[in-house]
Amino acid sequence: MCFGRGQASPLPSLFYTKNMQKLVSVDLKADFGFFRKPDANAGINLSYNMIHKPALLGFLGAIVGLEGYKELGKLPAYAIALQDVQIGIEPLGHEKGNFAKTVVKYSNTIGYANKGATYLTEEAMLIAPSYRCYILLDLENEYHTTLYEYLQAGKAEYLPYFGKNEFYAWWDKDTFKKYEFVANPEKTSSFKIKTLFTKKAKTINSQKEEAVFDFTNFDTEEATYIYFERLPIGFDNQLRQYDLGDFVFTTFKIKPDSDIEYLYFLTQEKCYVQLY
Repeated sequence: MCFGRGQASPLPSLFYTKNMQKLVSVDLKADFGFFRKPDANAGINLSYNMIHKPALLGFLGAIVGLEGYKELGKLPAYAIALQDVQIGIEPLGHEKGNFAKTVVKYSNTIGYANKGATYLTEEAMLIAPSYRCYILLDLENEYHTTLYEYLQAGKAEYLPYFGKNEFYAWWDKDTFKKYEFVANPEKTSSFKIKTLFTKKAKTINSQKEEAVFDFTNFDTEEATYIYFERLPIGFDNQLRQYDLGDFVFTTFKIKPDSDIEYLYFLTQEKCYVQLY
């Protein structure tokens, strides 16, 4: 991977088809990662376990040379230019959806940072996070075209990183893959989703929600688990906070009548991913 110069969007409202659409993926990895949560627990700064869409858009923006945050109250250039990019996340090298973590303590004795006292903080960082990122690109868009070419070549304008600029991240260009796909496919039997996905549960009698998981149909040779995490899906610039969504990652199959949106069927791989 080679580098040049140095670094929120809601769910799409509908599917669309264009001759210039390309669905690709690359495997992103780093030695460490820290996707900061806006809250803290007993003085420890926590990280999201999964890379989320705002963070991934920042990563992609760095690749094509779009700038980050420069002015308070204004979205960065990458968030505006890449707001229509749909993405899907499949964690790699994890333990039932979780990455190993370690807590690191920092001290800061700079006067303007702590008003004369030693400032201590702790961060729970991810160890060796890795994700297969599916990206739907429209090659009629200049930035999308550049991103398609750079991902394929293993090239970036700015150095991308996982949450903090000391946690630089990369991908091997050999992991770049292109897919044939069907958007919003018909489903007649239980199926697996390779990526994180958001579920839209059905309501019964206006009180109970029907589970989307098919617990009677699973692979007995594979460890079964369901991983949940509430992750950012975009950024509310007026409130200056993340818009959040409830995500699931599981080895269980999903019922065919489950109301799960933004599904894509990869025809050669014969599997489903969700791109949001």
